[in-house]
Amino acid sequence: MAKVEDFGVDASGAKVARITLTGGGLTAKVLTWGAVIQDLRLEGHAPPLALGFETMEPYLSHSPYFGATPGRNANRIAKGRFTLDGQQHQLESNEQAITHLHGGSDGIGVSNWTLEEAGDDFVRLSIVDPDGRAGYPGNCSVTCTYRLSGDGVLNVLYESRTDRPTIANICQHSYFNLDGLSTTDEHELMIKADAYLPTDEEQIPVGGPRDVTGTLFDFREPASVVRRDDNGEQLLLDHNFCLSPERTDKRLVARLASKASGVAMDVLTTEPGVQVYAGFKMDVPVPGLEGRRYGPFAGMCLETQIWPDAINQKGFPNAVLRPGVVLRQETDYVFSHAG
Repeated sequence: MAKVEDFGVDASGAKVARITLTGGGLTAKVLTWGAVIQDLRLEGHAPPLALGFETMEPYLSHSPYFGATPGRNANRIAKGRFTLDGQQHQLESNEQAITHLHGGSDGIGVSNWTLEEAGDDFVRLSIVDPDGRAGYPGNCSVTCTYRLSGDGVLNVLYESRTDRPTIANICQHSYFNLDGLSTTDEHELMIKADAYLPTDEEQIPVGGPRDVTGTLFDFREPASVVRRDDNGEQLLLDHNFCLSPERTDKRLVARLASKASGVAMDVLTTEPGVQVYAGFKMDVPVPGLEGRRYGPFAGMCLETQIWPDAINQKGFPNAVLRPGVVLRQETDYVFSHAG
């Protein structure tokens, strides 16, 4: 059986459990709070693969969604507004009092989940996001299953159901660092996307998908994550890459690899988009795992999901979840040593 231990308490005083999983050369430590991946290790590679904290308190006050499962709608919604079946809804504008981000200030990514089942190599957690919270219509129940399903494979499965028409989009929000250095500057990235979404100053998509050809966003061949324009300004990645118009069968969509360590991570997913965030806004004032300091570019997110603000954008993937339908979102993060 999986090891289950107390990790601390959340803001309400409820106990938070940590579950340790092992299998396929990986060790993963998962919290009930936020369905957070708190620590992730690959056999033969000493440093942690993802950013996190040693204790509970920093998660409550300093975590930029380290390892979390944000929702019920991850990413951004313009002005926090959308219309569904002719009815207008106003969500909490929790990002600079303008946009709605990651389900709101008290979304499922910062709430304590229920531990349903755990074994040596898997854990299943559940939560109900209640009707009206942050302005969302309907009670939305979500299950999260993490499974170490093979050689270096972390399988992530989210299943969501609702009792009223709503919007839903769940994702895994780990910040990956595959070499243990202070930044990901020694990493290369490949993304199988012919288009990306330009954004405005509020990071809301504008103008629809744009061809990556001839731009700094062309990662169809492996390339350094450090890219600069003709003026020497570094590309600050926090953009959605368009993988497909809708969800599909799970397929390889991205690869992140460290030239320093030789560790690589393949990403396979059912999702139509991947939000790549290079962590350039990070400046965490407290130590992370093993006393590490997390400054700008300390880790990189590859958030597999639908496209941001999809409910408000013509031609974007479906964002609506209806009663009787199970929203199934699955991603594999596959870790390996080069050679």
